[in-house]
Amino acid sequence: MRILTLAALLLATASPAIAQPAGKVVSIYRAAPGHLEALLDWLAKQDEASKAAGLGASQLYVHQDGASWDLLLIAPQTTAEQDRAVDAAAAKMGMTVGPRRSLELRQHIAEHTDTFAAGPTTAAEWLSRVRKP
Repeated sequence: MRILTLAALLLATASPAIAQPAGKVVSIYRAAPGHLEALLDWLAKQDEASKAAGLGASQLYVHQDGASWDLLLIAPQTTAEQDRAVDAAAAKMGMTVGPRRSLELRQHIAEHTDTFAAGPTTAAEWLSRVRKP
């Protein structure tokens, strides 16, 4: 529950200029023992492919104290077309794509969750959307 609260707070404070909330994917990773640096390297390469495809890098938050997670990423929710563009960029860069990419990631993680969320927003903005007839 603390992790979800942290993710909500991070989403709420991610941007001071607020338009319409956009879909986000909040990913929380606990690295496999001895694999944190390799996991960071893998994630950095994924960001390179995203940038090459015209998307931005994920926002990364690194655990400092408290719960058992290591990394928290916030990324835009992508469309199928954007996913294909990232895959094409990754393949061009010699990176693993398709289902094998998932297997490659899992070498470096002990635990992982993805949560789809709306934001960034504020409590007041969300209340105004919820309270609309």
